[in-house]
Amino acid sequence: MRYLFLLFMLFTFQLNAQVVADDFEGFGTIYSWYGDDCIVDANFLNPYQQGINVSNTVLEYHDIGGQYANVQFDIDTTYDLTMNNSFSLNVYVPSSGLTGSEINQISLKLQDKNIEFPWMTQSEIVKPIVLDQWQTITFDFENDFYINLDSNSLPPIERTDFNRVVIQVNGENNDDEVLAYLDDVLYFDTVSNNPIYDNLVWFDEFDGNGPVDASKWFKQTQLIAGDSWANGELQHYTNRQDNSFLDNGSLKIVAKGETYNDQDVTKDYTSARLNSKFAFQYGRVEVRAKLPSIAGTWPAIWLLGKNINEDGGYWDAAGFGNTSWPLCGEIDIMEPNVAKNQILATWHWDNGSGYQINSNSVPSTNANTSQNWHIYTLEWSEDTMKIYMDDTLVNQMDSVNPFNQEYYILLNVAMGGSLGGDIQPGFNQDAMEIDYVRVYQETPLSVQHFEKNKVSFYPNPVQNKLHIDTHQFANTNTKVQITDLSGRIISKKQYAENGDTLIYNTSALNVGVYFMTLSFDNGINQTFKFIKQ
Repeated sequence: MRYLFLLFMLFTFQLNAQVVADDFEGFGTIYSWYGDDCIVDANFLNPYQQGINVSNTVLEYHDIGGQYANVQFDIDTTYDLTMNNSFSLNVYVPSSGLTGSEINQISLKLQDKNIEFPWMTQSEIVKPIVLDQWQTITFDFENDFYINLDSNSLPPIERTDFNRVVIQVNGENNDDEVLAYLDDVLYFDTVSNNPIYDNLVWFDEFDGNGPVDASKWFKQTQLIAGDSWANGELQHYTNRQDNSFLDNGSLKIVAKGETYNDQDVTKDYTSARLNSKFAFQYGRVEVRAKLPSIAGTWPAIWLLGKNINEDGGYWDAAGFGNTSWPLCGEIDIMEPNVAKNQILATWHWDNGSGYQINSNSVPSTNANTSQNWHIYTLEWSEDTMKIYMDDTLVNQMDSVNPFNQEYYILLNVAMGGSLGGDIQPGFNQDAMEIDYVRVYQETPLSVQHFEKNKVSFYPNPVQNKLHIDTHQFANTNTKVQITDLSGRIISKKQYAENGDTLIYNTSALNVGVYFMTLSFDNGINQTFKFIKQ
């Protein structure tokens, strides 16, 4: 069977840079593996020679119930994350080797071994894993969401004191057992291949005074859950200008304490909920806003799949509503918590495996979100989604299904409910102000450039012939260099290609892990890792 893998790792490999790697076959540079309350065997026969990893030897990681079990290694110098920002590894966790019900995850922590309590200043990246299969996990300390245990620590990319790597499966502060296998640990530099969103495709600056632009926004008013909205909210949404209007160059969404009857239902509060009449897939959304401050208000800047089956919504009425929530997916760019001292960024979805949620927050107390303007941003590509408050990364996750379709923007202020909480007695009114909403996508040129520079290769692992596909090969000379884990050059060849596929004969290579660097006439260099069986 032919397997096609999209390039999963692009990086610059410099022969004079730090080489920190281990394939557990005797070709690595890591010699200090040890366990902390964890049994470690760095010369264990691979019990699952399948998928992307058919090597003979791996590291066995056996947490036998230790509260803080992990596996570690040290280096004599320190990591220069400005040169190499990432670590990758292969991991296999058999479901039969687990006890308890912890979230299936793997974390990589960078520490300073020279201080008394190395964990006190650590930086950590946590990634989800699936069970019963080999997978490659990458920890990018420049671009991934990270956790500094000491909030006063610098971003990891600015640190020069890290000399220890700690790897932990399924978290800590529990007595559960974990059996896992690690292989192909590598320290390298990830070169971002993220799209450049520089083309403003839709916007509303909310200039002037008066009604909301009806060509851009739809005021959603129909109750969606019998006589109410979701989450225990207590308001009616109206299409009145009293609840949503332009004033002095910004949009005001005003929640009011008033008795109001609509759809034969009487409620004590009114507000507005706006749907954008624009839907899109991938790009950057920027919303500059001030938030209400009174207890009980629940403002939100968010997105829904335009296929949501929600009676009364703009896209449902347009004929796209065929999918229930959360199968349609939801992206919450901004929601405050009940106490209004945190800003949350959250995803809700169901890709066929049941309801899932990914939520994280940053403090908002010092930012004074009701008095000061802040920019809330979603960056969304076919690979990742990142949500920011100003320049602070709040949360990040992969663009899993269903986040691969068109979404529309919602702006609203609810009253009460799960994130509004108890409403202040005697509530009169409060508002969310929006200065602008802007959506950027790639220009056609940058899209073409991205497609042109894509590289895919198969099979991996390879026995005799490695197929490399890219449009770069058309009518060009291509230099191919093979290096091993230590940086030693194994082979250099030049090819004159007229098609889109280069076939490299690997039969002369020994079993192990290698890097192939492709150098094209146009000056572009691309490097990837492959495994020789």
